[in-house]
Amino acid sequence: MPTRIVAIRGDITTVHVDAIVNAANEALLVGGGVDGAIHDAAGPELLAACLAIPEVRPGVRCPTGEARVTPAFRLPVQYVIHAVGPFFRGRPEDPVLLASAFRAALRRAEEKGCSSVAVPAISCGAFGYPVPAAARISAEVSHERTWALAEIRFVLLSRDVHAAWRAALTRGRPP
Repeated sequence: MPTRIVAIRGDITTVHVDAIVNAANEALLVGGGVDGAIHDAAGPELLAACLAIPEVRPGVRCPTGEARVTPAFRLPVQYVIHAVGPFFRGRPEDPVLLASAFRAALRRAEEKGCSSVAVPAISCGAFGYPVPAAARISAEVSHERTWALAEIRFVLLSRDVHAAWRAALTRGRPP
């Protein structure tokens, strides 16, 4: 059965799926935006779980383009998948790293046996990634292979970001 891929407007901390993706930073410390909202909703145990993940180099628990998994604690899901996208600088590697972050998050969901995952607009807030480009990249990753997930749900808070994701998913749908 093909994966259902949708974009909805909403608060990712309240969706009922198996896992949610957090737009995290490399240190897995509490940031702003989606990251801060997820930490607030999950409770202080989430930060403790993040800090228990070993550093791969000083100050880095999850390098850009990768993802790590923790329990979700007080959230209505089983797991939080922390994916680190790039700070947008207009470099050729930016889209490669962003695609890698989306891909890594979906793979972690598969590895945990999830059937559904909610994903935010990784890198589009404080990291400055242009929304239309990020939406296109996420759509390409979502459609690049058959995922062992029943649903990939992009959960987007603002009207303009939601519209960009809906447009990208429509354009990126295979024939």
